[in-house]
Amino acid sequence: MRRSLAPSRRSLGPVPRKRSIAPTVGGSSPGCDNGDDSDSGSPQPKVHLPPFMADRKPLTPLNGNEVITAHEARIFGILGKPFKSPLPGHTTDNSRRGLGVRRLTLRQPLHDPDDDAAVVLYRPPPLSAADASNPEIRNKHPVAVVVDPILGAKLRPHQIEGVQFLYDCVTGLKIPGYHGAIMADGMGLGKTLQNVTLTWTLLKQSPECRPTLTKAVIVCPSSLVKNWSNEFRKWLGDRVSTLPIDNGASDEIDKKLRYFGSASGRAAPQVLIISYETLRGHIHALDQPVGIVICDEGHRLKNSENQTYRALMALKTERRVILSGTPVQNELLEYYALLEFVNPGLLGSAGEFRKKFEIPILRGRDADATAQEQELGQTKLNEMVELVNRCLIRRTSDILSKYLPPKIEAVVCCRLTGLQLDMYKRLIDSQAIALEDDGPGKTNQKKSGGSGPTPLAFITHLKKLCNHPELIMDKIQAREPGFAKLQDLVPAKWDSRVVSPEWSGKVMVVDAMLAMLKSTTDEKVVLISNYTQTLDLFERLCRQRRYKYVRLDGTMSIKKRQKVVDHFNAPDSDDFIFMLSSKAGGCGINLIGASRLILTDPDWNPASDAQALARCWRDGQRRITYVYRLVATGTIEEKILARQAHKTALSDCVIDEAEDVQRHFSLADLRRLFTLNEGTTSDLHAQFKCGRCSRDGTYALIKPDGKPMGIPSDFSQWDHYPLGKGVKDRILSEAGGDLISFVFRAQSHEAGKRVDEVPT
Repeated sequence: MRRSLAPSRRSLGPVPRKRSIAPTVGGSSPGCDNGDDSDSGSPQPKVHLPPFMADRKPLTPLNGNEVITAHEARIFGILGKPFKSPLPGHTTDNSRRGLGVRRLTLRQPLHDPDDDAAVVLYRPPPLSAADASNPEIRNKHPVAVVVDPILGAKLRPHQIEGVQFLYDCVTGLKIPGYHGAIMADGMGLGKTLQNVTLTWTLLKQSPECRPTLTKAVIVCPSSLVKNWSNEFRKWLGDRVSTLPIDNGASDEIDKKLRYFGSASGRAAPQVLIISYETLRGHIHALDQPVGIVICDEGHRLKNSENQTYRALMALKTERRVILSGTPVQNELLEYYALLEFVNPGLLGSAGEFRKKFEIPILRGRDADATAQEQELGQTKLNEMVELVNRCLIRRTSDILSKYLPPKIEAVVCCRLTGLQLDMYKRLIDSQAIALEDDGPGKTNQKKSGGSGPTPLAFITHLKKLCNHPELIMDKIQAREPGFAKLQDLVPAKWDSRVVSPEWSGKVMVVDAMLAMLKSTTDEKVVLISNYTQTLDLFERLCRQRRYKYVRLDGTMSIKKRQKVVDHFNAPDSDDFIFMLSSKAGGCGINLIGASRLILTDPDWNPASDAQALARCWRDGQRRITYVYRLVATGTIEEKILARQAHKTALSDCVIDEAEDVQRHFSLADLRRLFTLNEGTTSDLHAQFKCGRCSRDGTYALIKPDGKPMGIPSDFSQWDHYPLGKGVKDRILSEAGGDLISFVFRAQSHEAGKRVDEVPT
């Protein structure tokens, strides 16, 4: 009969006490009830715990005896295995770990400051012998701050100097009470790596043996957000947690920013990388304090009245760093805005700055200044520079000469074709752009009975004509004011689907250079223009010549840009030409896969051209780099280049973009822009009154030994080649022929043995 599974009433009652189990040597204990266990009679061997097991208090034997069964010993062996870190490449401390009170240990730096290769940013003062023997004093003494050897091994001497300068600034060692800095290094010197190093050091170390900060914010143009993220991953791998934000739904961006501000712990992101535009529109969501703000391309902050400046000033941080390869130096108020951003109050209020520095300095520089005003102005200038240099560091790209092959830069003056010449003369003679004086600083762009483009818009049309007549053909066909009289000059065979290089001197030179490079070398070319119309033209030319090319302009997504760049730079890539819009790709794009760069037109802003020209001569470049700047002889382009050279030579400044050009020009200046010098080989050269180039066109070397002088900003100090004769560039001299009227040429340094390049 089957018994019920219900508990018996007889079992209800007090639970009997367990019998005490006396320690035994492996067998059964006296008084031990083994029930029906068939193995109860089999003795088990004696096992003595090894010392490391015996010391593991959480795993002590259940019977409290050091003699245990073989089974228990096996379990102890499994549980007693040393901890293995799941992190790749991570090594753990072999010292014994256990629960309980943490043992008192003396402070130690994170990395060894006495290592031969150590980059030490802070070394504490030595202790006296008596203090060194006192553990309590030693445990309160600051420790050395040492750059992580993973990064320190990659830093070049000038980069170590830069990291040291920034660290001293943001920790208040340079100027007590101030924690900001401006890094104004030239392009290609590794500003990104230096600031990755600074950020990582601050996130991990301080003299107090704890992190200096827990959160850092990198603000940059949208095109560089991915680049910054890649740089952190390149140098630090998964050791650092970054949060790149560029675009997305507004609510989602707010959510990410609030998460960054409030999150803590090991999983929390340490570095926020965000574009200027995104941060400006969502600054309300980042209301928590952050440790440091680093602003790449920080010359955007030269105007303290714009919304971006105000948004960044609203961030709760005392450490601010500006990175800019093109520092502002001609406008004292712009200088003040940058310095006020990184170190508020260093130069006083704006009114105090004007009274103390700007007014006396400007008066002292005036041509009519008295000796006393000049002396006072120089004194105030020196005083301001001394203050500024305590928080600003600048090194030029000449440093790269130690690590890279030479760079050869040439300004090539190309003659206009007959068609370009006729169109140019008719445009500048047009009544539609006659200028009348409407008073100081103003111009009227209308003539009685007519209207036409403003002078600044007209300048753009002239520049496009210098590239190719096709670029203004839509204006001519629409018979817009100022262009109607050009209708009869349009060639009968004109076809918008086909490029006619013979209509433009520049395009013929570029066409011939590309053909020679393609057929006689394995070099790649970067082709840059300020106008997408010019890129459209060269794109059709490439299709006609069956050249493989890629193009990057404002229409390409940020996500796709880096893929295109990486593919072009790959050694096995068959791309021949990289077309680049200077506005879309002038910053932060490295095109070291190419060794020839052609800039087809100058920009009003010398900083814009400088950014574009620096795309190829950068870390990783293995070839001699040739940079060509094309201008149309005797035209407005030479006048723009002359103005660039004048401004750059005076102050290495950043002038405003086209819409602000009008405030720099008087009516007379505008009229001089609308002139054409047909009889010159170079308008720019004629202004120098050069004593090295004789009237018959023969050339005299700058230096008797003919050694390279570097690349100064003043074109008068470059080598001069009238008619391009004798220029040491086979591709240029053979391709140019009679189309070239003049060449300015400079070389960074002589080819030879270089300092070993640091792997990248």
